[in-house]
Amino acid sequence: MFLLLAEAAFVYGALTDYFPEGSVGAAIIQQFHHHPWNGLRFWDLIQPFFMFIVGVAMPFSLAARTRKGANWQQSFRHILRRCLLLFCFGVGLHWVYNGKPVWELWNVLTQLSFTILLTFLILNWDWKKQLAVAMACLLLTGLLYRGYAADMPFVKDRNFGSWFDLLLMGKIDDGGGWVTINCLPTAAHTIWGAMCGGLLLGEDSPGKKTKWLVVAGLAGLAIGYGLDLAGVSPIIKRIATLSFVFASGGWAILALAFFYWLVDVEGYKRWTTFFAIVGSNSIFIYLFAETIGHQWLTGFGRIFGNGILEPLGVSPAFALVVSALITLGLMWYLCYFLYRKKLFFKI
Repeated sequence: MFLLLAEAAFVYGALTDYFPEGSVGAAIIQQFHHHPWNGLRFWDLIQPFFMFIVGVAMPFSLAARTRKGANWQQSFRHILRRCLLLFCFGVGLHWVYNGKPVWELWNVLTQLSFTILLTFLILNWDWKKQLAVAMACLLLTGLLYRGYAADMPFVKDRNFGSWFDLLLMGKIDDGGGWVTINCLPTAAHTIWGAMCGGLLLGEDSPGKKTKWLVVAGLAGLAIGYGLDLAGVSPIIKRIATLSFVFASGGWAILALAFFYWLVDVEGYKRWTTFFAIVGSNSIFIYLFAETIGHQWLTGFGRIFGNGILEPLGVSPAFALVVSALITLGLMWYLCYFLYRKKLFFKI
């Protein structure tokens, strides 16, 4: 969520303009932009990490609700309401982006509304059945793409996902290549997250939990990158291909393994507060940053960045970087204020 705030504050855009083309800095900041098609950059992992960690939290959340006396039907109604709100928020964000009511379903929140609901329905199943459902989602997606265009199933704007969007919304994401059907294969991320959350809730030793997470993560990387190198399935985030889901899922599981070991096993916890402050109001700050927050705080940050530094002789590009960092700081401070006041927005 902190990285998403940095994007909304225009930090990556400002740094892109600041570093000259071909420099080391430009190569690094390129990792904070989506790959145009076949390939994998760091920024392509943010949505999978988000969907994955939501899954990790679900067994903990359900266990807490059960301890408070909630039965399955009550928890299901709670999840159904949450998914409906996420769907509406996702659609609403596209209204904001376009400046008018539109019917577009490419936002991560609309995708989550499906993956969370599906994951909840199988949350009490054993891990083998959960894995089977995740694999079925991936297999079905692959069959749909290859059934639509067997010779060239992954051509941008001419694949099954784009055809489905034309059927569903009467339009495609022209230029971006994003597709709504991504909610089906990326459901695997949330399901795998729930499986990992169940593992962490289990009675195995911390060392054994870490070992299983590392093994699963490495397996995901091997399958994902292997399918890409073999030419079976290219890694394409924008249409969530089989290889992309496995590769990004592998990175997500390895990240969980590392931070579980660092924070829970080794006890290095104090540094996490800075980021937990943002995560405590994740949905609120995401919606705020993507709507009125971006409009309000970006201009305010530039008053103190560009407005003061440029007259002092600082280059406009560097002043824009400072302005973006000020905007990010303001967004973080808003989260800090809510955290200190114990105000948490939940759905």
